Amino acid sequence: MESNIISKVHEFAFSESILDYKRFKTREVHIGDIALGGNNPIRIQSMTTTDTLDTLKTVEQSIRMIEAGSEYVRITAPSLKEAENLGEIKKELRKRGYNTPLIADIHFTPNAAELAARLVEKVRINPGNYADKKKFQQLEYTELEYKEELERIRERFIPLIKVCKEYGTAMRIGTNHGSLSDRIMSYYGDTPRGMVESAMEFIRFCAAENYHELVISMKASNPKVMIEAYRLLVHTMMKEDMNYPLHLGVTEAGDGEDGRIKSSAGIGTLLEDGLGDTIRVSLTEDPEEEIPVARALVSRYSHREKKPETLHYPFKTYSQYILNPFDYNRRPSLELDSLGGHQVPRVVSDISHLNLRDPNSLKSIGYSYNGLTDKYSISDTAADIVYLGDTPPSFEPPGNLDLLLNYSAWKNHPENHRFHPFILKEEYENYLRENPSNPLNKHYVEAMTEEVDDPFLDQLKNAKGSILVLKAKTESVLVPFRQVYFALMERGIQCPVILKKDYSGMDPESILLNASTDFGSLLVDGFGDGIWIENISLAFGILQACRTRTSRTEYISCPSCGRTLFDLMEVTQMIRSQTGHLKGVKIGIMGCIVNGPGEMADADYGYVGSGPGKITLYRGKEVVKKNVDSEKAVKELIRIIEEDGNWVELKPV
Repeated sequence: MESNIISKVHEFAFSESILDYKRFKTREVHIGDIALGGNNPIRIQSMTTTDTLDTLKTVEQSIRMIEAGSEYVRITAPSLKEAENLGEIKKELRKRGYNTPLIADIHFTPNAAELAARLVEKVRINPGNYADKKKFQQLEYTELEYKEELERIRERFIPLIKVCKEYGTAMRIGTNHGSLSDRIMSYYGDTPRGMVESAMEFIRFCAAENYHELVISMKASNPKVMIEAYRLLVHTMMKEDMNYPLHLGVTEAGDGEDGRIKSSAGIGTLLEDGLGDTIRVSLTEDPEEEIPVARALVSRYSHREKKPETLHYPFKTYSQYILNPFDYNRRPSLELDSLGGHQVPRVVSDISHLNLRDPNSLKSIGYSYNGLTDKYSISDTAADIVYLGDTPPSFEPPGNLDLLLNYSAWKNHPENHRFHPFILKEEYENYLRENPSNPLNKHYVEAMTEEVDDPFLDQLKNAKGSILVLKAKTESVLVPFRQVYFALMERGIQCPVILKKDYSGMDPESILLNASTDFGSLLVDGFGDGIWIENISLAFGILQACRTRTSRTEYISCPSCGRTLFDLMEVTQMIRSQTGHLKGVKIGIMGCIVNGPGEMADADYGYVGSGPGKITLYRGKEVVKKNVDSEKAVKELIRIIEEDGNWVELKPV
């Protein structure tokens, strides 16, 4: 059946199957003694943050990473002297009994890459700045000029390929969204297609030299861009009969909860698609702290293929029901008041367990009550819809809230016009029969994915006021939710859909990672008019990570490395503490110019290390102030935000 849904020649093909979990079969690449791709498990790695010239500190940090579970250790080598010291680091690690493969991280210096390739098991190069230009200039290239520049780059790149072939060294061709060359930007713009073409040029150089020990990555700080780029890369490789393994990562994801949510939404979505052979979770934390997060993400897939999903519906063609996976489009739905259509996705909270005799009980869902004025103040992360169970509140709730009562309680309530009925699938037929005029009014009906059948779909289609609360109990929700979505699209049913899953019994970290993957994988494909999970702060975090609803400041902070010129964790926390109330503002915090204006991609403001004790401040990709003393830099950043009219005073709680 799957051959009718997806094939290598299909215009939207990007994985083995979209309605069943299957890993995309890649070729095996040997990195030291630990092979990658093929039938090997998904590998985990991280990157040191120490000065590469400090052999002892780098070795000790590498050991902490290895003992935490890192299967590869990446180390920056920005110049020849750092590349040369990789040999000393490797020697000391081997002396201490650690044989973990080492990866040299290279940006601008081909000679450092060629030296490192003789010393370590793998080198990573960025095609955006490896012998290519990135000066943030708007350049126009004629076709001839483009070809001539590409030939110049090929000639500069071939020596590295030859060294890698001679020494058996693997290579990662790692494109970053924010560091595309001026040449690529002139032809493709700042797009996933530009990212893919940037990598494919170098991949084709390697293939022409019969060198195939390649791993490919498409990193971005925006999970949507990152997901689209990886899918488009696989699609492009399939058309050219290539299947190189993939390194997955959301670059500059940040720290804490936000960094974990963003990483899970990006990496987890691709893992759900069966893509990815190794991952790195880029957190602005010590590198060993990244490993447990990465392990938790990949643990869901170790036995997934042994549990095939059941297809409920036969689909005629793949393209008829899937939205373009390379370009975000939201599934069309009817707009019912503030839900569906062009409205941002809404957040639902179950408050049936609260004391609904006291308006202060709503503080936990973002509504603070002032008894003197008899008014509520609403936070940016306040629930939009609340489930009451059988008991309506004894006080007047905020007027903007949708209030859901169980159907049995709703139909017996004398003022049921103030509430919306919450109907289980088995009650739906009775509801429609008992309320022949009400189906045109808003009502919520919950169904498990496996309960959705043809009669139920017919009922949804005919009752225009329906809002489907779609619930899954399976470990993975992507496949069953996709099945129902395709069934809705096949029948032209445009009712809004709220996504729901119960994570009770899980520890908080597992809930955060699993929910971010589950809901993120749907939201980035345009599915979901609302989400319903117990932790509403997490719900808003997922929506923000997927760029579907903004409710807080976003920080694009790099995970640090040996090039970093200040304490990234300390500075990130300091900036967060003073700007965390600026809803919708995106601030990039970069340790050095390599991870500077390009890597910040779509940040509104940038704080970039430019020398010892010196910071350069950006507005977008434009330098506003150079070499500011680090003691004054945060105040100067705030002053720039104020000048732009984007500063608001933090209200006392």
